[in-house]
Amino acid sequence: MASVMLTDCSSSTTAAALLLRSSRYRVRHSVLHSLRSMPLQFAPVKPILLRTTATINHASASPSIVTAAMAAETSAKIIDGKSIAKQIRDEITVEISRMKDTVGVVPGLAVILVGDRKDSTTYVRNKKKACESVGINSYEVHLPEDSTEQEVLKHISGFNDDPSVHGILVQLPLSSHMNEQNILNSVCIEKDVDGFHPLNIGRLAMRGREPLFVSCTPKGCIELLHRYGVDIKGRRAVVIGRSNIVGTPAALLLQREDATVSVVHSRTNNPEEITRQADIIIAAVGQANMVKGSWIKPGAVIIDVGINPVEDAKSAKGYRLVGDVCFEEACKIASAITPVPGGVGPMTIAMLLSNTLSSAKRMHNYK
Repeated sequence: MASVMLTDCSSSTTAAALLLRSSRYRVRHSVLHSLRSMPLQFAPVKPILLRTTATINHASASPSIVTAAMAAETSAKIIDGKSIAKQIRDEITVEISRMKDTVGVVPGLAVILVGDRKDSTTYVRNKKKACESVGINSYEVHLPEDSTEQEVLKHISGFNDDPSVHGILVQLPLSSHMNEQNILNSVCIEKDVDGFHPLNIGRLAMRGREPLFVSCTPKGCIELLHRYGVDIKGRRAVVIGRSNIVGTPAALLLQREDATVSVVHSRTNNPEEITRQADIIIAAVGQANMVKGSWIKPGAVIIDVGINPVEDAKSAKGYRLVGDVCFEEACKIASAITPVPGGVGPMTIAMLLSNTLSSAKRMHNYK
């Protein structure tokens, strides 16, 4: 019977023990003696890296037991976004209650939805439930698909002037006949809790300037790294994808954390080679299982933003959700990884609630 325990990865002898003792790697006594006396060099330990060692009687153990022990040694730690998001919501609930008792203010979030897209309707419903769960007042405007751009702008203007509304969110995508840029730019920057206003993005890009808000999904990615104790400063980071919503602000945030950042996109030559140099990977390209195990540096930390449906006959829905990273391969190489679903997704809404609270506190000069 194998006994498995968590150990400090900085111990090179325990990390190598299973490999040296395995019947698959028998060596002569003299070679073994020289290996034990040789200083072993391991990659720098990541703060959340976990390894396992096993004590196995190889003379009697079956190959399946040995294989299972070796697989356990390379298993990545799961970065549980669902759990962290709950912690953040609990913290927000306490802070909102304190704010209400102290100054009589309740944060308010307004959402504008155009059309009846199923996914957008679901997102808005989830955001409304999340607001209720922490004590944020929720306001919703649901317009038909054929509404004019002017109608949307009129509602935004009304929320801009409403002192009970501290955050405004326009659910994307908008109808094709509307100018998305004009609509997003019309949201008052002090209430741009989605972080899409060009002034917020511009401030994020500049040293010595602070945005009022950071886009929720990339902010959630960095928060996960912080809460799991991942050291970002001085690390090599690769962001896969360069969208205005995730990729670009994620790269800017990592740069602010003093990481050395590369952005891989559709025109990048040798994306696999570049990604393999990364200590931290944020994948946000929207392509199922694009990042294979061969792209990943041993011990890397992976934040997988992608959420892609793939056919699955065993599922009642006929499909299952996967990320941009091939989880089955990555978890054998990385030190930590977010699952899909249950990783970044819950963090996006948690950061929206956080931004709304911050906006209310700023407007009322509440510390």
